[in-house]
Amino acid sequence: MGFARLEINPIEEESYDVAEDGWKAPASGAPAARADLACVICSEVSAVLAVMRRNVRWGGRYASAADDHIIEHSLILSLKLLRRQVFSCGDGRRPWSTIDPSVYIRPFVDIVRSDETGAPITSVALSSLYKILTLDFLDPASGTGVADAMHLVVEAVTSCRFEVTDSASEEAVLMKILQVLHAIMRSRASAVLSNQHVCTIVNTCYRVVHQAATKGELLQRFSRHIMHELVRCIFSHLADVQDGDASSSLKPKISAVDMDQAFGIAQVENGNGSVKLENKGVGDEIGTGPEQKHGMKIMVEPYGVPCVVEIFHFLCSLINVQDQGGRSPATNQVAFDEDVPLFALSMINSAVELGGPSISKHPKLLSLIQDELFRNLIQFGLSMSPVILSTVCSIVLNLYRHLRTKLKLQVEAFFSCVILRLAQSRYGASYQQQEVAMEALVDFCRQKNFMAEMYANFDCDITCSNMFEELANLLSKSAFPINCPLSSMHVLALDGLIAVIEGMADRIGNASTSLEPSSLELQEYSPFWAVRCEDYSAPEYWVKFVRRRKYIKRRLMIGADHFNRDPKKGLEFLQGTHLLPEKLDPQSVACFFRFTAGLDKNLVGDFLGNHDEFCVQVLHEFAWTFDFQDMNLDTALRLFLETFRLPGESQKIQRVLEAFSERYYEQSPQILVDKDAALVLAYSLIMLNTDQHNVQVKKKMTEEDFIRNNRHINGGNDLPREFLTELYYSICRNEIRTAPEQGFGFMEMSPSRWIDLMRKSKKTSPYIVCDPLPYLDRDMFAIMSGPTIAAISVVFDYAEHEEVLSTCVDGFLAVAKISAYHHLEDVLDDLVVSLCKFTTLLNSSFVEETVTAFGDDIKARLATEAVFSIANRYGDCIRTGWRNILDCILRLHKLGLLPARVASDATDDSELPADSVPGKSVTSSLSISHIHSMSHPRRSSGLMGRFSQLLSLDTEEPRLQPSEQQLAAHQRTLQTIQKCRIDSIFIESKFLHADSLMQIARALIWAAGRPQKVSNSPDDEDTAVFCLELLIAITLNNRDRIGLLWQGVYEHIANIVQSTMLRCALVEKAVFGLLKICQRLLPYKENLTDELLLSLQLVLKLDARVADAYCENITQEVTRLVKANAAHIKSQIGWRSITSLLSITARHPEASEVGFEAILFIMSEGAHLSPANYVLCIEAARQFAESRVGLTDRAVRALDLMTESMNCIARWSNEIREGGAEAEKNSEGIKEMWLRLVQSLRKICLDQREEIRNHAVVSLQRCLVDIDGVCIPPSTWSQAFDVVIFDILDDLLDCAQNQSQKEYRNMEGTLVQAVKLLSKVFMQQLQELFGLSSFCKLWLGVLSRLEKYKKVKMRGKRSDKLQELIPELLKNILIAMKSKGILAKRSTIGGDSLWDLTWFHVNNIAPSLQGEVFPGEETEQFRSGDQSDGQ
Repeated sequence: MGFARLEINPIEEESYDVAEDGWKAPASGAPAARADLACVICSEVSAVLAVMRRNVRWGGRYASAADDHIIEHSLILSLKLLRRQVFSCGDGRRPWSTIDPSVYIRPFVDIVRSDETGAPITSVALSSLYKILTLDFLDPASGTGVADAMHLVVEAVTSCRFEVTDSASEEAVLMKILQVLHAIMRSRASAVLSNQHVCTIVNTCYRVVHQAATKGELLQRFSRHIMHELVRCIFSHLADVQDGDASSSLKPKISAVDMDQAFGIAQVENGNGSVKLENKGVGDEIGTGPEQKHGMKIMVEPYGVPCVVEIFHFLCSLINVQDQGGRSPATNQVAFDEDVPLFALSMINSAVELGGPSISKHPKLLSLIQDELFRNLIQFGLSMSPVILSTVCSIVLNLYRHLRTKLKLQVEAFFSCVILRLAQSRYGASYQQQEVAMEALVDFCRQKNFMAEMYANFDCDITCSNMFEELANLLSKSAFPINCPLSSMHVLALDGLIAVIEGMADRIGNASTSLEPSSLELQEYSPFWAVRCEDYSAPEYWVKFVRRRKYIKRRLMIGADHFNRDPKKGLEFLQGTHLLPEKLDPQSVACFFRFTAGLDKNLVGDFLGNHDEFCVQVLHEFAWTFDFQDMNLDTALRLFLETFRLPGESQKIQRVLEAFSERYYEQSPQILVDKDAALVLAYSLIMLNTDQHNVQVKKKMTEEDFIRNNRHINGGNDLPREFLTELYYSICRNEIRTAPEQGFGFMEMSPSRWIDLMRKSKKTSPYIVCDPLPYLDRDMFAIMSGPTIAAISVVFDYAEHEEVLSTCVDGFLAVAKISAYHHLEDVLDDLVVSLCKFTTLLNSSFVEETVTAFGDDIKARLATEAVFSIANRYGDCIRTGWRNILDCILRLHKLGLLPARVASDATDDSELPADSVPGKSVTSSLSISHIHSMSHPRRSSGLMGRFSQLLSLDTEEPRLQPSEQQLAAHQRTLQTIQKCRIDSIFIESKFLHADSLMQIARALIWAAGRPQKVSNSPDDEDTAVFCLELLIAITLNNRDRIGLLWQGVYEHIANIVQSTMLRCALVEKAVFGLLKICQRLLPYKENLTDELLLSLQLVLKLDARVADAYCENITQEVTRLVKANAAHIKSQIGWRSITSLLSITARHPEASEVGFEAILFIMSEGAHLSPANYVLCIEAARQFAESRVGLTDRAVRALDLMTESMNCIARWSNEIREGGAEAEKNSEGIKEMWLRLVQSLRKICLDQREEIRNHAVVSLQRCLVDIDGVCIPPSTWSQAFDVVIFDILDDLLDCAQNQSQKEYRNMEGTLVQAVKLLSKVFMQQLQELFGLSSFCKLWLGVLSRLEKYKKVKMRGKRSDKLQELIPELLKNILIAMKSKGILAKRSTIGGDSLWDLTWFHVNNIAPSLQGEVFPGEETEQFRSGDQSDGQ
């Protein structure tokens, strides 16, 4: 019969102050303590006597005593005597502290013990005792008989006798008894109680509890409450008591309880219907031997650990299934009464709660918990009762919190046999069991370091299961709603999963430094089963240790997989990983078989049973890994055969059992005389097992048959019959599984397995207590991240309630935090991919429907916030996930929901107006109030623009007013986008890791698509333009890391420029984006200056129509670039790009003015001319001089710039002369620049425009004549005459004779200028030219051209000006040559007579010149000189 619990609040005692004599006085300043005690005693005596007078029996005694002078009954006399004396005590002469309490307690105790008093009288006497005890008059510090008085009270109350009149009065007395027992333990005087008294009190209380089963409901609940309070009271003092003699070999016991019979308060028939409490207590079981005397001494000492141990042992016995006739709570839930074990479990839970860590200080108590309690908890954990299961889980949780370091293998067994089994329906658990088990698991997961400790202590131990992995898989699988709606079980599992994840995330916040993972590769062989840690309490030691063990365990499992496919290859693999030695030894192979999970037990059995010598050695080493010390034969055999499948061949069985018998006899000989006896008996047990549990055997072996079969096997003698009988029934009840099922889910905790567990617990490595730091979180998270993300995603998909959705989002963010901290980029990418699916932004639908639906869908909004929160916080670790994030951003862009700042770089913040970027709006500046003010919104003017389109779809139709629901949805959308801070992703991209930055750039290029396809669709083009804007913004925000991005950005822009044949927004953005990048980065990246400027040549590759459309704007940007960065452009490569772009603008009507402005900026006064850009700038200036676009003044100005550049050549020439050693090398550059200058001017001299042509000739003359400070060698002058002066004279002559006069007007003047140029330059450089070997040829060239010009005809007649000018110029030349001694009659150069040649040509031009230059005197002198020479 079960009973519900009754919570009775304990009586609240008044606060008393301690008086001088040691007694408590009321705190309110009442009379002295002696008056209180005297009054209390007098009052209680009066109350007892009053009740006795009402009783017929005792009332008659009063009357007869008055009439017949008969002596009154001793009970009455003692009460009256006490009342007479009570007021004489407690004064100064006899203070209460000097009076033995037994004096005023004994009269009440006598009534309680008397079997003549009825229930009412006994009840009042008990109340009196209760009052005295609760007022705490008994002070153990006084030392005057308090111990005796307390012992007297305990003995009296626990053996209370009274006459039964009715059941109600009986129950009242029992309740009073319980009250007094409780008061005894609560009083200060309880400190003087002995261990035996406390045990007696608890035993009496429990007897009342059991007896109350047949009484009223009130007594049932009250008795249980008092029993519970007693346990709480006793165990609450555990922290204050010393261990004492608790380790004594004596084990006192509270009387055993027969669960099948009524007991406790025995009805003793005395002829008058009286009852008494009989206690077969501790004292009744202790004898008089030496050990018993020591035990008696323990039990009479002041109570402490011995009674606590005994009481706890008693509580454990209440849940011992074996002591209850073998009834299993898991198999017989109907017949089994859950009330008693549930009551016991609740008391055990309280004991553990209050005892807490103090339990570990007391070995006997700890031993009870490690063995008996946990064994029973595992058995009751499989109960069909959810209440029992819940209580069991609570106890284990308390034990874990306080004593986990002492319960390593017990905790593993509980989770393996109970939680993992009941939390899944596939093992037959009911839904209630699953829910309770899952709730318990979640409670464990909420312990911050629980999972970390599971991983460190079990997953990283080769002898233990992968507990963390199994629990994590259980949580993730249980959170999956497969083909069913979301239930509370799914949400519960999700809570546990997220609790684990958040625990890891919290530990990240505690991390200041992390232990770097060291290499785990094994360099050489060492016994893997003997690995030990130097210090299990120091993280710097145990972290490396557990990682190494986990590595070994993983390798062993891989080796096991290979072994199961091919044993030889499996062993070779382990040798290759240094887990087995290069030369196999039996011990290492045996330990591999013993400690490796997942091995095929059939293969192991065949290997161990093989007749090969090495296999036999392995078999014996394998047997030696077992500990059979003091173990029953059948238990040892079970443990041995559980590790492999016993082979079927008799010879193999023989070898296996021989090895087992030898090991067993060595450790547990017991009554066996030799190992042969053990072998024969083991064989017999195998045969008995087959006989009893094989369904094909019809006639089963009896006990007598088994005993008869084993006669004379013990060295010729018989084994004891009791020994064989025990073995027989053990095998009959519990089969030895010689062929374990592969993949058997959860083994039951059989007695043999528990014995083995207890033995292992003494040898296992210490329990590692994890610090709140993420030492192992990376390894753990790598295992559970995939299933966790999948589970949270599925729940998020199925969930509808906001609370569940928020929980999922918290989980997502925690996963992201952990992934980022531990640099698990793949995990973070998977998370981003999963989250982006829930944003609904990737779904294709109408724009208006999307915006409204998005605002109404809280799941989508939460997912969107989570995605961009992750991108902002942990973008460093995102890789391929950027593609999905960009898909969402592009969708928002198409909807017009992005703020303008998204595509801006950090330097644009102060320049960018709110509406400067078409297609976007500053979301934060919009509000619902703006809707009606937008009468004509653009298609892409932001969210509110979108919405306003609903109001003006057709100007001819009436506008639709948005509903309140639509307004609210749009407002929510706005708020969500604001929270996302999308612009920060790109503005703050400068803080991203290099790999992440490159990935986001690649994602943008990928999202933009191919340019060939972009032009086909306006939406695609808009997307490509937006992606390009973002790419440029990222590039500008990462100028310090431009080297990472530049190649990809350049190739993307180049692809756009070269593949676009028509004018469009994309190519415009590409070209001007490229120019913008160059403008911004040139001042900061000198090492990339050439590369950046070289990229500008892409502009030259634009289609002609596209280039023409953008030419003016391009030129403006290039001019701006030049003005801002001319000082930073150093190389010829860079200047070539600039001048190339400027040169092509010379003939563009709109762009030429701006382009010339740039050339003017560079060349004016030589401000930015340099040897690197001189030739390029001269060529660009020539283009502008030759261009007929614009006014002539610009061409003239260009010529002037070219002429003025001679100053720069002169300056550089001076610098070179001062340079020393490198002067010759650098002078070649000066010569080349000068030649290029005059050559460029030569070309302009042929211009059709007279002004330009003449100005060019003048400029050329200046550059040839005004060269002071410029060192031009004679050879260069010869070259200049050949390719410049002679050419220009020839070309001009050709134009004058052969070209139309309309095209070349007034050529006469130009020819005159050209002839003067020739004469002036020749005479200026005559001396240097004379030294050339080719002087004669040069001189003849001058004469021939003068001759041609003399004879030239224009419009059919010769030029008068030339006719007059040329002889004069020639005369000047001849005079100069004469004065320098160059022209003389005897002069010969190059073998030809200069004299003769000169006059030959001169005579054709002007015959009279010879006489004018060389008068007759001189002629004669020369002649006579010639004659004398001839003689």
